[in-house]
Amino acid sequence: MKGVLLVNLGSPDSPTPKDVKPYLDEFLMDGRVIDTPQWLRNIIVRGIILQTRPKKSAEAYSKIWWEEGSPLIVISERFAEKVKNQTKMPVALGMRYGSMSIKNALQELHDQGVNDVLLVPLYPHYAMSSFETVVVKAMEVQAENFPEIRLTTLPAFYKNEDYVKVLSDSIANGLEGFDYDHILFSYHGIPERHIRKSDPTKFHCKIDGNCCKINSVAHHTCYRHQCYDTTELVKAQLNLPDEKVSSSFQSRLAGDPWLKPYTDFEFERLAKEGKTRLAVITPAFVSDCLETLEEIAMEGEEQFKEAGGESYKHIPCLNDNDAWVSLMAKWVNQWEAKEVLPV
Repeated sequence: MKGVLLVNLGSPDSPTPKDVKPYLDEFLMDGRVIDTPQWLRNIIVRGIILQTRPKKSAEAYSKIWWEEGSPLIVISERFAEKVKNQTKMPVALGMRYGSMSIKNALQELHDQGVNDVLLVPLYPHYAMSSFETVVVKAMEVQAENFPEIRLTTLPAFYKNEDYVKVLSDSIANGLEGFDYDHILFSYHGIPERHIRKSDPTKFHCKIDGNCCKINSVAHHTCYRHQCYDTTELVKAQLNLPDEKVSSSFQSRLAGDPWLKPYTDFEFERLAKEGKTRLAVITPAFVSDCLETLEEIAMEGEEQFKEAGGESYKHIPCLNDNDAWVSLMAKWVNQWEAKEVLPV
């Protein structure tokens, strides 16, 4: 029997330091997020970051927390329920980090007699700290606890034509009535070394802007290339002028170089260049979360206006948009019918 496992990032159980701390510990101790030797990761995470970050993060979560709970969890649950209503297969929702674990979700499917699972990482792009860690964790849990279950993974779908149209239509709706003079596509940031580590050729990715223009198998796992490609695909779909669109990367940690340009620097640069009406899109996520709702929608507006900007619009993620739900249902139903999965 076939079933579907949707997996998103996860969230603490409450916006309190007590619940944020174990969530951050699981997240930051993931070797695909902070990819240092474990002894060093222990020092960085448990010896330094977790001494102060839980309180600060809890305050940030408190700003965006809904009455029903974590926005990312609530949105993901709504999305999963809507997908479930458009397929005959069992659908379960799990999180890479936190109490809504992948193991619990697989158990839910197993208890319904499912032995053939389509794993859907809810990330449009491939990155070792998002898409890859979901796949690896799911495979580990399956091998250890559910050896009779077969896993098939939905590939990163950022360039699927149907997805690009759904994303573009959502952005167009978000822009309606807003007289922007610039649109910033802000993507989740990752360390530059992650790009090189994910390069199967070990020589193609140079992060210099030119390697993205040369066709290579490395693009299948190159997060930077896929992000810039997303911007270009949406720009073409919506006929957006080149001079009014740019891309950047948010949420870096201090220390190693991360993908550039940095979003907070772009807020200041664009304002000082005379861009006064800014729309910001966060296409690395399909569900709004702490990073989009607090860092971009709240802090981003403050940073842009402090630098001289006047109007600011954060365009929501796809969330449980009906067109996005229907597209996901189409993909999972194609898989059930043994048709080709989207690429």
